[in-house]
Amino acid sequence: MSLYSTQRLQRFRMIVTGGGTGGHTYPALTTVNTLQARLAETGTAPELLWVGVADGLEARIAERNQIPFKAVTTGKLRRSPNPRELARNVVDAFRIPLGILQAVLTVARTRPAVVFSTGGYVSVPIGLAAWCLRVPYLMHEQTLAVGLANRILARFANRILLSHEASLEHLPEPARQRAVVTGNPVRSAMLQGDPAKGLAAYGLDPALPVVLVTGGATGAQQVNRMLIGALADLLPHCQIVHQCGSHGYAEMQEAAGQLPPHLVQRYRLVEFIHEELPDIIAAATVVVARSGAGTVAELTALGKVCVLIPYPHSAGDEQRITARHLAAQGAAVMLDGDSAVPQRLNAEVVGLLADPHRRAAMAQAAAAHGKPGAAQHVVTEILTVAANGGR
Repeated sequence: MSLYSTQRLQRFRMIVTGGGTGGHTYPALTTVNTLQARLAETGTAPELLWVGVADGLEARIAERNQIPFKAVTTGKLRRSPNPRELARNVVDAFRIPLGILQAVLTVARTRPAVVFSTGGYVSVPIGLAAWCLRVPYLMHEQTLAVGLANRILARFANRILLSHEASLEHLPEPARQRAVVTGNPVRSAMLQGDPAKGLAAYGLDPALPVVLVTGGATGAQQVNRMLIGALADLLPHCQIVHQCGSHGYAEMQEAAGQLPPHLVQRYRLVEFIHEELPDIIAAATVVVARSGAGTVAELTALGKVCVLIPYPHSAGDEQRITARHLAAQGAAVMLDGDSAVPQRLNAEVVGLLADPHRRAAMAQAAAAHGKPGAAQHVVTEILTVAANGGR
């Protein structure tokens, strides 16, 4: 801990901001938890304040983790041509100055050693406030294509932390000199999965390969319906654990009820996978998933063989961009557009299950993109920038 004295660490204050979606919120939480663990080694604890919007996911996550929270008013710039959305832009234009004023007052009163943001429109007021008050400021970008909020803030940040090397080309030229590729922080629990526990949790046969299918915490109708069309053809080759989300559960139950009796036990349907997620991912031979930033960070950190079905309406088309990049590097299979059909899903998964050499090459390529030490790297950058007064 030479980069920051123990005496100064005893009063280490940090404002963290970012939210709106889990893709922004959970990397912030993982970073906070990693910082707390790092400082606990010296017998100290950081003084934290999470700044966000009152009704955002970040408010609930901060409360659940006993992190002090401060709400600010802010607005979102919507790029949709929908007239109703553009009208909301006009309303939000009057909210933005108020949010910046609240953010300046918050930073001035808190007097943090550093401000850390993970993106989303809520991060803009605090990032600008940190720059105005000359407080060391770091921003983190989770996606390959840098989001709008972070493209704005990159001009003011002392350090720009990126999840992907390819993100550098999306930054303004002057900002690239301040950029560091750290990776996207992954929860430590995700890196410690036990395959045997994953198999036991769902009563799976150790002699059969496992395919995990997930559309994320809330499920994905597109993924569910692709699986419905492929299920009967896939199950002779494997056993499937499917996180389908609450909205798709009844439809998937109906599909499961139509399976031949000898295949029924090979399909495990759940609305949501809880604490056993690291274990079932560790047990999976192939993972079928969306290509959100958090999901990709976890799968590549683990070097998992995956079939990615990008959400077609993600902001800035970020999921397609990420999936296309990994597929081009041989680190994943991408199903999108005309290829996002049950027949292709069946062909790709069965092909992977039948070809261990291809799986090994894909796993190696995925791992080359993964950064399991990302959270530690981000915390080191935070402490370094704080210790050097923003330099």
